[in-house]
Amino acid sequence: MEKQPRLLASQLLLKNSLFEVSLNRVLLTWKEVATKKKRVSGGMHHPFKVGTSHGVSVSEILAVRELDVDSGTKDDGRWQKMPQKSTEAYPYAFTASRPKHLLVYINPYGGKQQGERIYEQKVAPLFTLASISTHVIVTEHANHARDHLRTEAELKKYDGVVCVGGDGMFSEMVHGLVSRTQRDNGVDQNSPEEKLVPCTLRIGIIPAGSTDCICYATVGINDPVTSALHIIVGDAQAMDVCSVHHNNTFLRYSVSLLGYGFYGDVLADSERKRWMGPARYDFSGFKTFLTHHYYEGTVSFLPATDILGTPRDKTRCRAGCFICQHNGQLYSEDAPEICETDPDVPDSEYKGGWRVIRGKFLAINAASMSCACPRSPKGLSPAAHLADGTTDLILVRKCSRFNFLRHLLRHTSKYDQFDMTFVEVHRVRRFRFTPRYCQSDSELDLRENGKKLFSQICRDHPACSCSPAYSSWNCDGEILPHAAIEVGVHCQLIKLFARGIEEQPVFEDLPNPCAV
Repeated sequence: MEKQPRLLASQLLLKNSLFEVSLNRVLLTWKEVATKKKRVSGGMHHPFKVGTSHGVSVSEILAVRELDVDSGTKDDGRWQKMPQKSTEAYPYAFTASRPKHLLVYINPYGGKQQGERIYEQKVAPLFTLASISTHVIVTEHANHARDHLRTEAELKKYDGVVCVGGDGMFSEMVHGLVSRTQRDNGVDQNSPEEKLVPCTLRIGIIPAGSTDCICYATVGINDPVTSALHIIVGDAQAMDVCSVHHNNTFLRYSVSLLGYGFYGDVLADSERKRWMGPARYDFSGFKTFLTHHYYEGTVSFLPATDILGTPRDKTRCRAGCFICQHNGQLYSEDAPEICETDPDVPDSEYKGGWRVIRGKFLAINAASMSCACPRSPKGLSPAAHLADGTTDLILVRKCSRFNFLRHLLRHTSKYDQFDMTFVEVHRVRRFRFTPRYCQSDSELDLRENGKKLFSQICRDHPACSCSPAYSSWNCDGEILPHAAIEVGVHCQLIKLFARGIEEQPVFEDLPNPCAV
């Protein structure tokens, strides 16, 4: 490694201790120097050891303040507490890749409705300290941020956009920013084969929601101060985005989980019980587990070949992930061609590079990240990566309630949740799903027929074994209007003010985590 030239070398006196301080373009270091007459205060513990070097990366320093010698403070060469000043008094800060102007959206209704307080008390003072100017918008209704980003926001004035809220608020930001970028570049979002243009502005997340799964996956913790510091120092973490289409019509984008069957049913049922608050998810989850519905259909997917990593290896996506870097570069150089599938291909055969599987499924999940959270320390797919251009397609076939419970409980333990005969996982670039009863008829008609055929029977006999013909897709916490969908992964479409997980997440060693 090339040695960096020193920009500053000096000696400073702090509490009767002498320190040598050195600064280059990469590191600020200091160490205490032994003196002939070293006075030690009785009983006081000194944090620095004589002769031991300490350092901090320049990229981690938020701002530098110059001592105001005219304020009556004596300049005697000692380290001193700096007086508070306004942002205008410090117009200069570290500028390499760091944001100076941010557009901030605050959701006052998400999570515990603490978004405004979190921003004003914990985040705004840090932005002021780092000389970052902000334009703050408090959202007034659902999709306020999405619509503003799509149409009104003057994005050229900003170095990034920030959301204060939960995963739903982040999804709004993604939809608004990605849609605006495609519109400005003349890209047709309704075409599943269209290659989308990556967004230039980075997105920051200040967690203030109920689950904050995106923060857990990109930072490792849902702490507002930590997220604010990542924004200030200008970190950048690329992230894949999945586009979801139905009959050449764009539906939504997904960055974390697409779930059909179990997770779709849980969300659909919980939406009818919003009056219960957060407890509705536990209630609906238990109810859905007891009903034990399975769904017939056809899954076709384009496997990700010639890449590093598999869904069942021990590699985890962490800061500076080599797999994301390697596979992202591979994807950009040789984007996969789109091949059509033959609906008459038998189960588990290949056609034009696509694999087709027919069966009865309790759950079909596509995880674009680990989806880890305190309740599920490893997540749905522990080895999923944030920016490798793939998603992990998890197929849970029809099985007994007991076996399905075993599978769910493994999300809360350290055992391999894929090591079961009725579970299979594939790393894919694209996939399609068609419910059995929607393969030839109009889906809308079948939804109405399904209601007539099954809803009354199962309402009168809740313990019966009748399964409805279709489920709903849970797309990052939103219900999709169609069951038959086509999904494509767009490699590193967005960038976040984050750097990936640097250390073991704090919730991985929590005792006795609850089951999902």
